Amino acid sequence: MPVSNSAAEEVTLEKLLKDIESLESIVSNWDEQQRMTVRALRKAIDDLNKEALARVIRGLKKNPEALSSLKELTADEVVYSVLRHHELIKPSLQERIEQALDSVRPMLQGHGGNVELVAVEPPSKAVVRLIGACSGCPASELTLSEGVEKAIKEHCPEITVIEKAKGICATAADMPINFISPFARGQEKQWIFVANFDELPDNELVVREISGESVILVRLDSNIVCYQNACAHLGMALDMGEVKDGVLKCPYHAFEYVLKSGECITVPEVQLHTHAVRVVDNRVEVSFS
Repeated sequence: MPVSNSAAEEVTLEKLLKDIESLESIVSNWDEQQRMTVRALRKAIDDLNKEALARVIRGLKKNPEALSSLKELTADEVVYSVLRHHELIKPSLQERIEQALDSVRPMLQGHGGNVELVAVEPPSKAVVRLIGACSGCPASELTLSEGVEKAIKEHCPEITVIEKAKGICATAADMPINFISPFARGQEKQWIFVANFDELPDNELVVREISGESVILVRLDSNIVCYQNACAHLGMALDMGEVKDGVLKCPYHAFEYVLKSGECITVPEVQLHTHAVRVVDNRVEVSFS
């Protein structure tokens, strides 16, 4: 007996959701009384399905083998989505991390950037990637620690290790001038005057002592970056290092860093310690992070 096209067609979560969305778009054009009737009908059906599924789950819990099979079934995206819709299972770790990232995305997108989840390594590690203007930005480390990490740890306390994967850097034209991490704006930070903008020579290191800390400033065209005056390798001072084509070479062990972002070319896993910078009426101000 030949198989019909409808039977042969694979049923996917995406297709099922599209069918629901199509019907919802039709209902959205009905009058208010009709929409209320549909909502009441939908709730009644949901309540019935939820109660039936809850009874099935309670019954399966009495049998350890059956319960194990149920846990395996939740790996199916359709089963998982229905049980989550009815709040019969808790959100997965990945889902909770995505919710955390969603909470900071509006702020990042307002500055031309974004963040994506690269990998989840249970029980305690997540890998994220800053993209757009947030990738390679001088304040990327502040964005990661004050925004992304805080959000993830609030939503998922079991995540204790958050790593930053390499992103796709924005072009110079896309980068905001004198960019400050969006998460620096929302905090009460102490901004310290370090120099006038027009006093800083282009592409040359300038060393300043701030509250007993040594930092290096570099003017890159119309942008200013500030880093702790310490190589990420052994913490040696960088102020005598060579600057060439936007790259700083440590004078001691030749570790090389991209000045625009602080990222290390020699060992990509490390990065210079970044401090937030802003320019107000020609005044360059730094805030420790």
